Amino acid sequence: MRRLLLTLRTAASSPVRNARSATVLGRLLGAAFLICLLTGLYSHFLQEPASWMRFPTSPVWLYQVTQGIHITAGIASIPLLLGKLHAVFPQLFQHPPVRHPVQVLERASIALFVATSVLQLVTGLLNTYQWYPWPFPFKQVHFALSFVIIGSLAVHIAVKLPLITRYWRARDSYDAEGRFVEPAGELDPARAEHEAVRELARMRRDEAPTSTSQPDAGAAPTDAPQPRGLVGRVTRWIDDAREPERDPARARVSRRGFFGAVGASTVGVVALTAGQSFTPLQPLNAFGPRQRGIGPNDLPVNRTASAAKVLETAMDPDWQLTIAHGERTMAFTAADLEAMAQGDERLPISCVEGWSQTAHWRGPRLVELMALVGAPADRSLRVTSLEAKGGYRVMLMGPEYATDPATLVALEVNGGRLDIEHGYPARMIAPGRPGVLQTKWLSLIEVI
Repeated sequence: MRRLLLTLRTAASSPVRNARSATVLGRLLGAAFLICLLTGLYSHFLQEPASWMRFPTSPVWLYQVTQGIHITAGIASIPLLLGKLHAVFPQLFQHPPVRHPVQVLERASIALFVATSVLQLVTGLLNTYQWYPWPFPFKQVHFALSFVIIGSLAVHIAVKLPLITRYWRARDSYDAEGRFVEPAGELDPARAEHEAVRELARMRRDEAPTSTSQPDAGAAPTDAPQPRGLVGRVTRWIDDAREPERDPARARVSRRGFFGAVGASTVGVVALTAGQSFTPLQPLNAFGPRQRGIGPNDLPVNRTASAAKVLETAMDPDWQLTIAHGERTMAFTAADLEAMAQGDERLPISCVEGWSQTAHWRGPRLVELMALVGAPADRSLRVTSLEAKGGYRVMLMGPEYATDPATLVALEVNGGRLDIEHGYPARMIAPGRPGVLQTKWLSLIEVI
């Protein structure tokens, strides 16, 4: 049992808990969150555009790529955040919690950043599976948290900038033998990290009479207080198990192993999920909730006809699509639409949850339908579904999509008539738009 406990302690202890490790993981995590913010804002404004906003319709796969990157970067952030927390874990429980006025900002920003990041990543991951075991609206909270995360991260970076600069390069972080070089005393904002490192050195020295290791000649005595409480004591007990690894060569191997594990985990989760968004990685898609080519018309389904409560209205033989422009209104039956000139387009259906698949669509071109009611080219459209309710029952479409020849009122997909799960009798499909805006079970198109 003692050997087992020692093995577990050694496995859980780490020589990577220093400012250099935190800097390396922090800049990777910061880049991932920044990518998520920019791609998330693009998706948000596509769904909630200001009146003056216009978006590119080419290349047609633009949203497929940006949203795929958004989901993939979010998934990659999970192992990076866990690695970062592992590297700075003891410092989160230092006592007293604030030893410098600047630390008030540092403590508050890191607490807010960690809490909101964990919530954002967990709810975002569950959203890809369309599982919402919480009482708040996901879309609004996800959008708001993104600014809280970036704001708290900016404050944290500003406070930590002296320490980040000091340990930005590996050659400035370790001496010739591979020992971590502690920060100079003049870095006041970094004082907390400096003392935390010294605390660990002092804790090891305190137990030196019972240890076979040699004291660290480079660690000067300090009166810095030790971490208190259960977590601080447990962490100290765990890290002391690796006392023999204070040898620089062994510590270097451990550091490389740690970063190798974080890197392998990040690459692994990306490779095993990105196939839902990017075709070349499709064979590796093990964790993505949607598989390409599976479902009616060889396409995955998010919102079913049953959930939308359109099973009767969509199958009604008297169904008509109404197009209105002021006083001029025209109604088209399914037979009328089928009798019109048909356009063929190869367009991706790209969902906010991350999965995407390109399909062959066929149906009347929207621009030709709009011409029948005399719609000007600079007007937006309001598109309504047969759904009785739902957040995307009514969709707004800017003129750049309404006038793009690739936009279809689709009647067929992948060589067959639209399945009711994919919007029978007619649905909208436009280039570079989120799947939630490709309205299914069309009922009304209004020129506004």
